[in-house]
Amino acid sequence: MSYKELVFPENSLFLVTGGAGFIGSNLCEAILEMGYKVRCLDDLSTGKQENVDMFMDNPDYEFIKGDIKDLEICKKACEGVDYVLNQAAWGSVPRSIEMPLFYANNNIIGTVNMMEAARIQGVKKFVYASSSSVYGDEPNLPKKEGREGNLLSPYALTKRVDEEFAKMYTKFYGLDTYGMRYFNVFGRRQDPDGAYAAVIPKFLKLLINGETPTINGDGKQSRDFTYIDNVIEANLKACLAPSEAAGEAFNIAYGGREYLIDIYYGLTKALNINMEPNFGPDRAGDIKHSNADISKAKELLGYNPEYSFEKGIELAISWYKENL
Repeated sequence: MSYKELVFPENSLFLVTGGAGFIGSNLCEAILEMGYKVRCLDDLSTGKQENVDMFMDNPDYEFIKGDIKDLEICKKACEGVDYVLNQAAWGSVPRSIEMPLFYANNNIIGTVNMMEAARIQGVKKFVYASSSSVYGDEPNLPKKEGREGNLLSPYALTKRVDEEFAKMYTKFYGLDTYGMRYFNVFGRRQDPDGAYAAVIPKFLKLLINGETPTINGDGKQSRDFTYIDNVIEANLKACLAPSEAAGEAFNIAYGGREYLIDIYYGLTKALNINMEPNFGPDRAGDIKHSNADISKAKELLGYNPEYSFEKGIELAISWYKENL
């Protein structure tokens, strides 16, 4: 079943934290298109004002500028809310190695503030962004929940701690929590700029502008690239999941495996560009290979991703051609 066919109670109110970001703004858009109400909480530190402005004419959309590190703001944002989709966090493994305290404050304290606020305000479901980085150096593929290795970055640690707090909030306080372990999400509105930009939009922008991308390492690293609409589906299906599935974390991916070098040449071919990449050093804290077993999410959430990598990359290329 497509997420567009999901039915929630009339006048359901969703709070999307980090709603001015890539994943958050796509969630806001999908929920509004389904006819439900959205409240967005974002401090605009990494999110974009334009991802808020695009919805401001919709009477079912409300924006609160605020920081999840402020518990009072979190409690205000959760007033009257049925479902929380907590996407607010700072990403990037290399940046977290440079700024561990900052990441602990934002990604751990901020997330626990949101859980506490959701508990106080009687929210039905608390769905939050985790990450495939929690698998660390566990070498086996595909990655399977319950088989994690040693963590490789402060970012990964923050996500693991969030999962443990979520378990506690379900166990002790009755808050239904569902962790979304995202695997390399890509698609429309993902930021191509900055030193820590995700690889697909970064490559696309450089290639479209006639510049040569740099691949970190030898390009033989593999990822389970996951199109944004699959992530929307997972979040919304988690909001309808049974309480028996609460307190758990789930791999959210397509279940495929793409090599960076193949993606690079696929993009040049799609754009009709003949250009060899540059190669740079490996990135600190990076996992070499990533591929997800999604059977747990299928079984407990009814997750059934519609968008393969090929289908998603075609849509992403089309969007970036029009919007860059």
